[in-house]
Amino acid sequence: MAISRKLKTNELKDFLDQKAEHYNKPGFIVHDPISIPHAYSKKQDIEIAGLFAAILAWGKRVTIVRKCKELLQRMDNAPYQFISQHKESDLKAFEDFKHRTFNSTDTLYFIEFLRWFYDDHQSLEEAFMVQAEDKTVENGLIQFHNLFFSLDAYPNRTKKHIATPERRSTCKRLNMYLRWMVRSDNCGVDFGIWNKISPSQLICPCDVHVERVARKLRLIKRKQTDWITATELTSNLLKLDPIDPVKYDFALFGLGIEEGWSKKEEGIARSI
Repeated sequence: MAISRKLKTNELKDFLDQKAEHYNKPGFIVHDPISIPHAYSKKQDIEIAGLFAAILAWGKRVTIVRKCKELLQRMDNAPYQFISQHKESDLKAFEDFKHRTFNSTDTLYFIEFLRWFYDDHQSLEEAFMVQAEDKTVENGLIQFHNLFFSLDAYPNRTKKHIATPERRSTCKRLNMYLRWMVRSDNCGVDFGIWNKISPSQLICPCDVHVERVARKLRLIKRKQTDWITATELTSNLLKLDPIDPVKYDFALFGLGIEEGWSKKEEGIARSI
């Protein structure tokens, strides 16, 4: 049967804590795009591989992982070295790369931006900086978008691959990327290699699975799915854990894609 009553906060917290613990384990990595940056140990390699994995996270996970591996193989599986030391002739390897609407034009601009950025910075974290008093990473996402497209003659088509709250986007891929880089625990999934952004400032990645499960749990009331929806979801998750609200991404995503909650209309209350 469908949910017949609103769960009490303590009931919901206990349930989602249990599910987050269940899915936030190394076994989660294998079939997920986060497996791409997990192939590296150098900080900059993790940042670069993670960014591409997050941006290409569109479609079936098996295809996303395959295309990310293909892209990084064209960088000789040494992304930071390639970004910082490649020659013009090396870029020919990307002329036929494509994943859905992400094509060679987009790839080459990403490479150009990353080379420009790493020429003056040690970590991509500096492109997403927020202030300690900021409640969320909203300003950091806006800053990254503006910085990313600050180079001369950027391809206008690439703008669809870098979301911004200023366009009311949920920014789900970039929020997922920030979760990977910022969250730190002993579970071995997220990296926690950035420490200037607080986990409490993160916004939960609001993909279709997370959104559908969150609506069934009454964590989202807003009819539209946009930036305000993502912040509404995160605000409700903060009530469950004010320090690390986005850990519940594991629970919501797992319930949706592994347990079928994003498809099922029946049996949810009984599962709880």
